[in-house]
Amino acid sequence: MITDTTDEAIRYTADVVLFAAGHVLLIERGWDPHAGCWALPGGHVDKGETSLEAAVRELEEEAGITIPASDLRQVGAFDAVGRDARGRYVSVAYTATLPALVEPTAGDDATGARWWPLDALPDLAFDHAEIVAAAANR
Repeated sequence: MITDTTDEAIRYTADVVLFAAGHVLLIERGWDPHAGCWALPGGHVDKGETSLEAAVRELEEEAGITIPASDLRQVGAFDAVGRDARGRYVSVAYTATLPALVEPTAGDDATGARWWPLDALPDLAFDHAEIVAAAANR
């Protein structure tokens, strides 16, 4: 077996699966890839930031919902080759459950934000359907 030892640029991201009243919060992507598609709130981990801090920040920036980091639980790391058309991305996903639906406000690179019933989700960008399923089975 030959091992390829060439360095590969890997981008680090965080995603949030936020549940409330049998629904999950999704944002409508404003940029490619998957512009106009529904996805989990999330994005790049900034320099000097943990994935947990990025998850809290991205949720607030993209959906206008603020929750304390202590309310988020890690679902896992998602790193399948080809999960993102832009290159190699590794995402750490977090989940939380709110006691009731709160009105989201789309911001940053999201053109929409809304709650979707878990039994009526649209097709999701990237591998976000897999991430939602993993969080729901916790």
